[in-house]
Amino acid sequence: MLEIIYEDEDLIAINKPHGLLVHRSSIARDADEFAIQLLRDQIGQKVYPVHRIDRKTSGILLFAKNEEMNSRIQVMFMNNEIRKKYIAIVRGFTPEEGEIVYPLKNENGKSLEAKTNYRLIEKFEIDLPNGKHATSRYSLIEVTPESGRMHQIRRHMAHVFHPIIGDRPHGCNKQNKLLLEAFGLKEMMLHACELNFLHPRTRLNTTIKANVSEVFSQILCHFGIQQSDCSMK
Repeated sequence: MLEIIYEDEDLIAINKPHGLLVHRSSIARDADEFAIQLLRDQIGQKVYPVHRIDRKTSGILLFAKNEEMNSRIQVMFMNNEIRKKYIAIVRGFTPEEGEIVYPLKNENGKSLEAKTNYRLIEKFEIDLPNGKHATSRYSLIEVTPESGRMHQIRRHMAHVFHPIIGDRPHGCNKQNKLLLEAFGLKEMMLHACELNFLHPRTRLNTTIKANVSEVFSQILCHFGIQQSDCSMK
């Protein structure tokens, strides 16, 4: 059963687990379960995915219940009228806050402007030897993308040398292997934790939040934090 975290007469949102595709894709032929079909079967109603998050990313996935709302919400996403917030665990100690403005190429090779803001939530240094270093350093950050390019957060954090833990292919292979061996971590530590928007029909300010996955929470426990939601500070 999918975890439904928000529902009204027009919209429904789930807390998507790591590894679940939004819908069938030619680039992931190994998958036989998809969020859109699972949700349709669960609620007995046709739904329309109004945006996408990566297969490896957990967190909020929003659907419309009718074609009119599907069109209206998609326009809001395209116009950056919906504020998206993520949390991520990345390699190294980041600055207290940062702004990444760096163009990204799309699947057709066209370079598109992209901007990502982040702020530091907490730093960790754990007793896990890494090459010449006796310890390993990580940061838990809050990320707010101001554009919606493919793999934007993943590519931008790699660009500033703070790749997301568990990311393949944009992450750090050495760190991924280290945490796989130490903690059995196979998932990517990127979570879509909050959406905020003005509801098109009710005109009410609407905020949807999603708790982090069990795996994400377990890694935070290994790092010394026992917290299960995205509003950490």
